Amino acid sequence: MDRFVEFKEKIINNMSQVVIGKEKVMELIIVSFLSKGHILLEDLPGMGKTMMVKAFSKTLGLPFKRIQFTPDLLPSDIMGINYYNQKLGDFQFRKGPIFSNVVLADEINRATPRTQSSLLEAMQEGQVTVDGETRMLNKPFMVLATQNPIESYGTFPLPEAQLDRFFMRIKIGYPTREEEKEIIHSNLSKSIEDLESIVSAEELDYLFENVSKVECSPDVMDYIMDIVDQTRNLVEIQLGVSPRGTIALFKACQAYAAINGRKYIIPEDVKTMAPKVLNHRIIVKGRNNLVDNEKLIERILSTIEVPLERI
Repeated sequence: MDRFVEFKEKIINNMSQVVIGKEKVMELIIVSFLSKGHILLEDLPGMGKTMMVKAFSKTLGLPFKRIQFTPDLLPSDIMGINYYNQKLGDFQFRKGPIFSNVVLADEINRATPRTQSSLLEAMQEGQVTVDGETRMLNKPFMVLATQNPIESYGTFPLPEAQLDRFFMRIKIGYPTREEEKEIIHSNLSKSIEDLESIVSAEELDYLFENVSKVECSPDVMDYIMDIVDQTRNLVEIQLGVSPRGTIALFKACQAYAAINGRKYIIPEDVKTMAPKVLNHRIIVKGRNNLVDNEKLIERILSTIEVPLERI
């Protein structure tokens, strides 16, 4: 597990040169990456979402593409298109920006549902189909999408089916007063270009192969199932967590335990990961926003007996 701890520390230390005071968010991104999941960053403009994603891809040394979602964006603008090459006298495929390792889908809710849905196959299967031909995407592959939670004009809310494809929905939040001062000074002296790539392909292969070896005791597994069952039976919740959500929570706990130096999942891992992994996988009567949903998941956690307390 030392290699997982070392990986987390060096990623956070490197990113912290340009991203100030958001270690917990960086940790969640690392957990999602090791779990081969995607992230929805839901926060106000100017919080540093794009900077964080760029810093993450630069630190890993992985190709990065940014797609600005707008109402006139087409699926072919994301996936690519077959065009006629007059010199060769034949059709050729021109790859779209989805053929990268880290993809930033900026303001995803500004695109039409048709364009949003073009990401579903890529996020779930790691492939895209254009004109009947399926093409595999790069590995590893991660989508980090952003959306503004307060703006409604000219936006198309993500449907539940697509929200469920995201491994986590998280927010960055305002910096503290001291952090904001440091951001001002850092902005004048540091840039993304100054970051070095510090992770090798061999290291990533090792981490992906071994993260699934983190063990889970029957008691902790029952604890996870108790939480999921509660979301399906609570009166306030119209739609509870799906089996895909249960698997995501389990994988998140494995990765979180690994980067904290443990070969096994403990209840605290579940408590930490559940609000982040499950908040967008439930539909609550009368509201459905990140903050309220997280609080509801935390309330559920407070009512369920922790395995270590059981006799």
